[in-house]
Amino acid sequence: MSGLGVTPRGEPSRYDAFDLLATMVTVVQPDGALLFVNAMFENVAGLSRRTLMRSSLFEWFVDGSQLRETITAVARNEIATGRFDGVIRRAPVASHEHLPVHVIVTQIDPGAERVLVEMLEIEQQTRQDREERALGQVQANKELIRNLAHEIKNPLGGIRGAAQLLAMEVGHPQGRRSDDPPGRGGAGIGGLSPRELTEYTQVIIHEADRLQALVDRLLAPHRKPHVVSDVNIHEVCERVRSLILAEFPRGLAVLRDYDISIPDFRGDREQLIQAVLNIAHNAAQALTDRIAAGDAQLTLRTRVTRQATIGKRRYRLALELHIEDNGPGVPEDIRDRIFYPLVSGRDGGSGLGLTLAQTFVQQHQGTIECDSEPGRTVFRIVIPLP
Repeated sequence: MSGLGVTPRGEPSRYDAFDLLATMVTVVQPDGALLFVNAMFENVAGLSRRTLMRSSLFEWFVDGSQLRETITAVARNEIATGRFDGVIRRAPVASHEHLPVHVIVTQIDPGAERVLVEMLEIEQQTRQDREERALGQVQANKELIRNLAHEIKNPLGGIRGAAQLLAMEVGHPQGRRSDDPPGRGGAGIGGLSPRELTEYTQVIIHEADRLQALVDRLLAPHRKPHVVSDVNIHEVCERVRSLILAEFPRGLAVLRDYDISIPDFRGDREQLIQAVLNIAHNAAQALTDRIAAGDAQLTLRTRVTRQATIGKRRYRLALELHIEDNGPGVPEDIRDRIFYPLVSGRDGGSGLGLTLAQTFVQQHQGTIECDSEPGRTVFRIVIPLP
């Protein structure tokens, strides 16, 4: 059998079925040389199978000593199976990207110079539980927002209507003496002239309209129908990039790291642009100090992930979009609540941008999560691909 897990005649290998698993699987020699890696390991490592085959499995572990001992014991038939918890690197050059895994080392054939190593993400179940809770929270948010918005709309309409009638009454010619100059009435209230009263009623009308617009924005994602068409995620990213650079032309570098092989998918292009823009704009605003220093970075990264689990469903292929910045990070006291409505870590923020982003992504059967620490914040959007 050749190193790529294919027979010399090019017939399918007996290892091919491992590509269908949602766990990482490798076949290795006792010295750690890789004979086969499945699609999930490719996805986690971020490298092609052919590239991975030139490395040793030990290189991918933060501490490979226990793995080495276990593989040696299994290969010598001292034990049939070994289990332990370890930590692997997502990429050799990105040592900060670690992934805790539960490792299972198993014999393939007694006495054979090949050992099967399976790695299960310890956080996978935790992430699935978190996604399910997020879905439930979104539904609760929808009901809360819908009920709150309708309760606000009714008195707003009455306030605006009353202000309009008052403005008409104040502006009536009978409200001014004949010897008063235009706009300077003497029939004001509380010593205020009709002009001043008109200005105040206009303030009431303007603020009522502003609140009405906020209510409409709260309701929009729940009642706006999908405009479904073929979506290219890189067109979405480029549109967002141009908008961010137009607002922050100096001191901010918006980097691209695209996998151009990602296929188009069916979706609402405008909703996805708005979702990505909301996240990117929040990141840019959090980079104020670094923008002033001239070293702010915002990275848009696209990848394909295989055998992705979203909620309770598994998909053969999915798009991963990472929006990464080198800012101060999300405040610790709101990290668990950043997708809740009206929660903001910035003075003057409405707290709706991430809520709307989450809603739009979930309307595409996707999920969104955040990993943040000082100096590095990553929002990860996952959407199923056809």
